[in-house]
Amino acid sequence: MLVSGAALLLACGAFIGYDLFSFRQAVLNNLSIQAQIAGSNAVSALLFDDQNSAEKTLSALRVSPAIISAGILTPEGRPFAAYSRDKDDQIQILPRLAAGQTETHRFGDSEVLLVQSIVFQGKPIGIVYIRSGLDVLYARLRLYLGISAIVLAVSLLAALLISPIFQRQISRPIAQLAEIAQLVSRDKNYSVRAAESNSRDEVSVLVEAFNSMLSQIQERDQALRKAHDELEQRVQERTTELDNINKELEAFSYSVSHDLRAPLRAIDGFSQALLEDFGEKLDSMGQDHLHRVRLAAQRMSALIDDLLNLSRVTRSEIHRETLDLSAVVRATADELQRGAPSRNVNFVITDGLKVNGDSRLLRVAIENLLGNAWKYTSGHSCARIEFGLYQSNGRPAYFVRDDGAGFDPRYSQRLFGAFQRLHASSEFPGTGIGLATVQRIVRRHGGEIWAEGEVEKGATFYFTL
Repeated sequence: MLVSGAALLLACGAFIGYDLFSFRQAVLNNLSIQAQIAGSNAVSALLFDDQNSAEKTLSALRVSPAIISAGILTPEGRPFAAYSRDKDDQIQILPRLAAGQTETHRFGDSEVLLVQSIVFQGKPIGIVYIRSGLDVLYARLRLYLGISAIVLAVSLLAALLISPIFQRQISRPIAQLAEIAQLVSRDKNYSVRAAESNSRDEVSVLVEAFNSMLSQIQERDQALRKAHDELEQRVQERTTELDNINKELEAFSYSVSHDLRAPLRAIDGFSQALLEDFGEKLDSMGQDHLHRVRLAAQRMSALIDDLLNLSRVTRSEIHRETLDLSAVVRATADELQRGAPSRNVNFVITDGLKVNGDSRLLRVAIENLLGNAWKYTSGHSCARIEFGLYQSNGRPAYFVRDDGAGFDPRYSQRLFGAFQRLHASSEFPGTGIGLATVQRIVRRHGGEIWAEGEVEKGATFYFTL
């Protein structure tokens, strides 16, 4: 009804507007013809100054009931003759004719005034004006408005009577489709279907496509549920396997710690006993071989200890608490200095840096990082090791910086791999497990670790938690 009413209003408005415009032009044309006739008949009266003849000419306009008044003026604007249907009618103020203009007009609220020049032999000899009422125009407008109202009422009534048919065929099925869509979205029940009709219109095609979509979603949902159940079962099986593997790893760690350490201690101990008890019977080469045996046994023992520590770090449960990281760094630095009091190392430690994490694991990480800095600055007579805070992409990153041997930045990613070393064991001792241990601790705390450095210009290790 709204669409029909708006369309009819636009159509009726355009029709009435066009007709009124055409009617106004017709009124002007009619007045122009009448003024031309009156002016032509009044030429002789103007030439001979015969006012009575001019008034008789104007009185012929009474046959047109719409004309209210008319008049003839001299070229100077002096009234020469006049006609008025109402004797009390006032002489109008006429619109002025511009130079070279022979006719003009003016529309008012209820009348129209037309002014035309009277020309004889190419020379203006007077002016004629006619004032006509617009009652016919307003009557015509009222007629058209009445017709438009009747047409609009009949059309809206017809639209109202037809609307239930469209509602039954279009609106109601779409509304039901929307209800089913909300039901499916809320309850995740993909087994419901919209009622289909036998017609093959657009709404039926939409309902059929909607039901087909629900069928596909239902099949995929069932397949997804089945896959989810299978995945849960597989996860459970893998979890059980991992538990068994962890138990085997624990048993293996126990075996390593007890069964392998004892032979290594025996090798180291008996090698030392040979050197002490029978060293004078061995030449320098034999003694060198025994020293090599002892060093290899001790290195194997340290390697086993590091592997066990790495395994514990990976498998141990995290117990979070607030930890003063600055205090841990300071305690580790004091311990390093007590172990080698002759070294000249300046520790610069930012105070008050507190974190939330596993205190035991974070102590292991700090000991490894500071131990590395201590080790790789051993070649300098005066060294500097710094611990502080750095903002990395809006996150606090802690760092340990030294001015020691450094490393080639091209191989920075190799630093955190197990058994990966960038320096020879003869130059800097170690097993290559320390930084791998630190990386696993940092990752278990949801953080990242990276390094920057240059050869003989020191290294900086950053980590977040």
